[in-house]
Amino acid sequence: MRFLLALQAHGPEEATGFSSPFEVNFGLFFWTWAVFIVLFLVLKRFAWPAILKATEERERRIQHQLSESERLNAEAQRLLDEHHKLVAGARTEAHELMAGAKVAAEKEREQLLSRTRHEQEQVLERAKKEIAAERERAVLELRREAVDLSLAAASKLIHQRLDGDADRKLVEGYLASLQGRH
Repeated sequence: MRFLLALQAHGPEEATGFSSPFEVNFGLFFWTWAVFIVLFLVLKRFAWPAILKATEERERRIQHQLSESERLNAEAQRLLDEHHKLVAGARTEAHELMAGAKVAAEKEREQLLSRTRHEQEQVLERAKKEIAAERERAVLELRREAVDLSLAAASKLIHQRLDGDADRKLVEGYLASLQGRH
């Protein structure tokens, strides 16, 4: 409250000790510089090394992180290149496998066709042999029947029954001579 009374009685310049903002007060000037120099020396002695140390540590940490990120980036690029090579190799290998599978399938198909043809030829040969054997049996059976019919006809002609082996040989010889003429 006294301060307010002093301001009213003497004005603002006399209460605070300042007469003008542009007026130089050497006492204030001296103490300001003295405090500044003392504060500067204290800061230089105690705070500045800690600030420098923290800054240098942070700089080292950032540099380490940068070098680590560059190393990791190079490693990632190397792995990416390796991945691309592996993918290209896998594609090439897949194409080779497919080509090999096509060749193997074609060979297998040719072998199966060859085997099937061979089996067909064997079946055809067996069928031909069986037909020839059946034909031979049929011819023999027809000869026997022809002999029997001839003997039956001859026996009716002569009114006696011809049944002996000699008669049979005689008729077979005759039929063989007939067959030789045709």
